[in-house]
Amino acid sequence: MLSQALTARLNEITLNALRIVFGLMFMQHGAQKLFAMFGREEAAELFTQIGLAGVLEFYGGLLIVLGLLTRPVAFVLAGEMAWAYFQAHFPRGWFPIENRGELPVLYCFAFLYLAARGGGSFSLDGLLARRRSKASAN
Repeated sequence: MLSQALTARLNEITLNALRIVFGLMFMQHGAQKLFAMFGREEAAELFTQIGLAGVLEFYGGLLIVLGLLTRPVAFVLAGEMAWAYFQAHFPRGWFPIENRGELPVLYCFAFLYLAARGGGSFSLDGLLARRRSKASAN
């Protein structure tokens, strides 16, 4: 059986790893839309639904990677993924495996988890919290 300290440390490491990996993966979707990267032929127009999605995905993903404003950003991104699922995938079938909606569902629930848990200790949110705590102790 693992000690409580080791379990807490592993929980913190995996939370931060999940946040960083999901943020980096999500940024690629935004880069594809905004900058015509990764197989996309042309960039989306900024003031369109797909342009807004690109902004949320790239810059929201970057904020998730950095762990800055993690809770509110993750909540907004979860909403974006729920919207994407119900707008683009759900009309093609009930089950995500049928409608190719697995990815938005996974992103949605990962971001909901981050919205509930926060950025973790290895994040700018964690750094700011430690500084505030230290300043209030003095």
